[in-house]
Amino acid sequence: MEHNMVIVGGGIGGLAAALACGRQGCFGLQGEGLRLIEQAPAFTEVGAGIQLGPNVTRILQGWGLEQGLAEVASFPERLEIRSALTTRLLGMLPLGARAQATYGAPYATIARQDLHTLLRKAVEQLGGVDMELNTRIASASPAGQRVQLRSEDGSEQSAACVLAADGVWSKLRSQWLNDGAPRVTGHLAFRAMVPQFALPEALRSEVVTAWLGPDFHAVQYPVRGGEWLNVVVIVHGSIVGDPAAWDHSANAGELRARLAYAGSGLLDLVHAIDDWRLWPLSDRPPLQGPHQMAIGRLALLGDAAHPMRPYLAQGAGMAIEDAQQLALSLQAHTADLPAALAHYAAARWQRNARVQARAIRNGRIFHLQGPMRVARDVSMKLLGEKLLDVPWLYGYGIQ
Repeated sequence: MEHNMVIVGGGIGGLAAALACGRQGCFGLQGEGLRLIEQAPAFTEVGAGIQLGPNVTRILQGWGLEQGLAEVASFPERLEIRSALTTRLLGMLPLGARAQATYGAPYATIARQDLHTLLRKAVEQLGGVDMELNTRIASASPAGQRVQLRSEDGSEQSAACVLAADGVWSKLRSQWLNDGAPRVTGHLAFRAMVPQFALPEALRSEVVTAWLGPDFHAVQYPVRGGEWLNVVVIVHGSIVGDPAAWDHSANAGELRARLAYAGSGLLDLVHAIDDWRLWPLSDRPPLQGPHQMAIGRLALLGDAAHPMRPYLAQGAGMAIEDAQQLALSLQAHTADLPAALAHYAAARWQRNARVQARAIRNGRIFHLQGPMRVARDVSMKLLGEKLLDVPWLYGYGIQ
């Protein structure tokens, strides 16, 4: 079985790539075109939220998803930074109309499952993309002008090029780059998503709030048109076992004990939620060059290429930006796929490296202790919006 391009991984990055490339008609002229392979027997996504800056919603709108996004997302009016110990407001960034006016696109918050479904339905409606479920790819190896893929069940297929969008624990990355496993950050994320009506009225919120504390922080924001609230609390710690397979129900009592000294604003919210999931955070150092995103007829996208810490809220966003650039590069180099993938990698690696590095830096700032924490809070109070706005990030791609 032969294809022009195979995408391995049916998460947000893989679906975004399928949609972007399908819309551009990159593989509609020869052979069987574009195939997406997902190891799960059905498309699913975990119950968690995603923040989408204007740099990302601008792309989604360009893909014709503006109305679909409006139906399932929330569009908070502002970002608030608060002390997790005193609940005091430290800084604020207007979003809403300001984001639209400044960057030409809104700031949105959305459930991962809703974004995944939006992308999947768009791919299905587009047509021309063959989606294969319940297939685990064991290897992908160059074979002349093709790439040979072998599944764990022994079946084979080939493609003119292969895109690995199989996440932070990418098997294909490990095979192609041989650069070891992702690094364990020492940070744990407790995640919850709850209906707002199930919370006391005083704890319901329509804005993005980041709570900064010593050695921990929390973020909350509305999703699903404000009907649900997404909450994540990130603390220092480690787990026992394989972090690649770790995503378990968490002990609410453990989280509450860790935050015992938090102020009432955050502590009351944590006590109001009983069901949490625990997820250890892993990443890789910032990209060092384009060779880490493309080699010949093999390319990587999203977390497979540049897994990052969530402290800039751009993990999914960078995968979507990758997908858009991939489609443009393929369209510009239709006669030379290795050149197209090289162009894609050259256009993306420095941008992704900068976001990875800033996310690491933000994590350190969020978790400061002692005098450094006090200095951070004073700076936030004085400079507020100037510190929180990120024009180089949100304005990316504006012509």
